[in-house]
Amino acid sequence: MIAPPLPPAPLPFPPKPPHEPLVLLVPGLDNSGPGHWQTLWEQQHAECRRVELGLWDRPHRNTWVNQLNLAIRAAERPVILVAHSLGCLAVAWWAQLEQPGPEGPVRGALLVAPPEVDVNPRDPRIAAFAPTPDEHLPFPAILVGSHDDPYLPLAGARRLARRWGCRFADAGAVGHINAASGLGDWPFGRFLLGQLAGTAAPDRPAARAAPPASRQRPGPAPRD
Repeated sequence: MIAPPLPPAPLPFPPKPPHEPLVLLVPGLDNSGPGHWQTLWEQQHAECRRVELGLWDRPHRNTWVNQLNLAIRAAERPVILVAHSLGCLAVAWWAQLEQPGPEGPVRGALLVAPPEVDVNPRDPRIAAFAPTPDEHLPFPAILVGSHDDPYLPLAGARRLARRWGCRFADAGAVGHINAASGLGDWPFGRFLLGQLAGTAAPDRPAARAAPPASRQRPGPAPRD
């Protein structure tokens, strides 16, 4: 007797209808390599696309902002930005320079582990993105911080979230929230992305923010 076929494994991300936003991944310094959750998201889901910022090892602020702008325009549909580290500064500078307004193409942003660039940055290459923009972002955003991020202390991440008008999510003690953090495809980050998608999609009520998450087990949503 031939055994019935096994059911297919569930997709990490459910397929989305074409009217929903495209997810643009915005890496930081030196790009996101193998094992980074951004790379895994790109591999697992066709609706996640990396922005090729160029000059990965010697980042140039205006070049990165221009490349991000081209990627947003080329999408020809609404987008959600998912930025890591210095990519968060590229998003903030894009918003300040472009002034897209609430009806612009960006419907939300997940900003993960932004670094300090103004005072004694950990890597001198990121100082080119100083000063940190002060304006509130014109779209819903969640900023994610870590208790032991060497690039920005947790208190600094909370302050930056207030400066940018973001909700804040506590990821626990997970370093710089990168490949070295051992997060795999980072389920808590996917949960936060789902929160943003809920606020960005048309004709949907805004999702409530979730409380902080621990390293071992993702918690509910981020706090306002």
